[in-house]
Amino acid sequence: MSLFIPLADVRREQFDWGVIGWRLVPAQGAQHLVVMDVELQPGGGHDFHRHPGQEEMIIVKQGTITQYVEEESSTLTAGDSVFVAAGVVHASFNDDADTAYLQVVISPSLGGETGYGLEEVADQEPWSSLR
Repeated sequence: MSLFIPLADVRREQFDWGVIGWRLVPAQGAQHLVVMDVELQPGGGHDFHRHPGQEEMIIVKQGTITQYVEEESSTLTAGDSVFVAAGVVHASFNDDADTAYLQVVISPSLGGETGYGLEEVADQEPWSSLR
């Protein structure tokens, strides 16, 4: 099944670190992909976590973020991207004054409502001491 997805149909969910727009999820018929529009508010960030069994591609569409992959960090700006292998700890922070907009693709989908698997590790070392 293929489908057009108007922006008005993208369900937005607020988190303490920003907003996810669920652009493509299993409920829409996607068997392998999860696609999200992510907004990181100034000073916000998606703290250290991993996706067991899922690969992730993060593309910066607008703004600037500090992206961690394990203990290494890099500043990413519009047009930059990062591939995160399955199970690798990572985090995205917006230390800028403007909202950062990201496109995120995760695969494979785990089914369920969002297809997204997440394990928070921000309270564990060495992650809790990195920022």
